Amino acid sequence: MSFKRLGALRGGMPLVVLTAGALALGGGAPDSSGAAADGKPRCISTPRAYRTAWEARQVRCVSPSLFGTTHTRGSASPYPSGFRYAWAGSSTNLERYLELRRTYGDTPPKVGVGILSYVGYPGLDTWDTPTDLAVYTLPPGVRAQVPAFETWFRLLDEEFGGTAAYPLAAQTQLAHRYARLGPRQDAVDAFQAVTGCRRNALLSGEEVSARIGCDAAFLGALAAAGPSPYGTGRSTSCFRNFAVRYKGPRTAAALRGALYQCQDAGFLNTGAGLGYNTYANPFVCKPAREQSVLQNYTGREFILPNTAFGRLPSHTDIALELGKPSQRRFLKSGYC
Repeated sequence: MSFKRLGALRGGMPLVVLTAGALALGGGAPDSSGAAADGKPRCISTPRAYRTAWEARQVRCVSPSLFGTTHTRGSASPYPSGFRYAWAGSSTNLERYLELRRTYGDTPPKVGVGILSYVGYPGLDTWDTPTDLAVYTLPPGVRAQVPAFETWFRLLDEEFGGTAAYPLAAQTQLAHRYARLGPRQDAVDAFQAVTGCRRNALLSGEEVSARIGCDAAFLGALAAAGPSPYGTGRSTSCFRNFAVRYKGPRTAAALRGALYQCQDAGFLNTGAGLGYNTYANPFVCKPAREQSVLQNYTGREFILPNTAFGRLPSHTDIALELGKPSQRRFLKSGYC
């Protein structure tokens, strides 16, 4: 999820999202325990079976019908109810989490914090909010989508068509900047290039503001959009506010501001459906400073309708042990 001011600084009425290339995801699949006809273990296809594998520290393949989202403990939905869409990790991410559990199960904070890092949380040096991993299936007919910038703007055109709020020229500028990274540049560099917000300030946890160099169009978009869904806002009203109230130039910076404020597309978001973080990748045995940009990319991510857990066919919550912030030197020194 990326992701994400709660996790990347990262419901509304359920939507049925239909797009080419999306994965069709069904609901209640049979339990995936046991073996297939050829004697090989079946892939995990239910939240219950995933929890069983987690508790047994087993590493198994996971069906694409399963998704995972980290959330504040006690939440009623994958993302706070004001969000129209939730960010979710793929089945490949869930497989990686099982690997973390098997490898570092005797050091639980490396598992819990490692998952948050893999998801794309910044600020993990001090993060102390109790957090769970929800593993779930989706209702029949509901589809997940790759959160490329083009996907976001198509969705916004469908829901708020005719507003000219997201001009094609600005969309092109935004996509082009993220697609033209140099070999040592990353998503944070692209965010700085588009918005002006300085990389070092963002990574040290400073709020976006003119003081850290943020562009007037970017900040104007935040102000026009109004409260974030992490507070009192809702994605729907946030995007509508931007469309109607923003009077500045409709630049790539302004469009990036709308996505940042209204749908948790934080500064670590790649715009390409892949996670990213500047902390040490848990699966690369090097300190963070020795890991390459390519090694800092993590797993596949999707967006899907933000739906109350009670309305999903099945789900389970796994409590993540985070330990004390003072015990997280591995975020920079490496996990192994």
